[in-house]
Amino acid sequence: MSLQEPTRKVPKHLIDPATLQPGAARQRPEQRQRDLVKLARVKQWVTSALVLTTMFHLSVGLMIAAYYTDEARTDARIGLNVIAGILWVAGIAGARAIHKLNPVSLWLVAGLALPALGMYLTLR
Repeated sequence: MSLQEPTRKVPKHLIDPATLQPGAARQRPEQRQRDLVKLARVKQWVTSALVLTTMFHLSVGLMIAAYYTDEARTDARIGLNVIAGILWVAGIAGARAIHKLNPVSLWLVAGLALPALGMYLTLR
């Protein structure tokens, strides 16, 4: 009887380091370049979405704070809504800048709708 262990078969779904060939999984340079461009585009969209959602939540939070501020403190209510509007418009401009677009556009005017709504709800 032999003292050696019997050799096991490596399952096909696992990587066997003994059979790896160097450079076998490398991509062609043009394919790699296309993949990097696609990855950069996805990064831009994810980053701009993150900027917009963060600024939206921050702005809405400030508007809610303005809504629940004492009615005698109208200056504080207006101030919180103005800060919320500035942050929301800055978020829109930042998202456009991430995509290498001109931050100054009609989207900034459309961005004034949210603080206008906050101002209306706070001061009615």
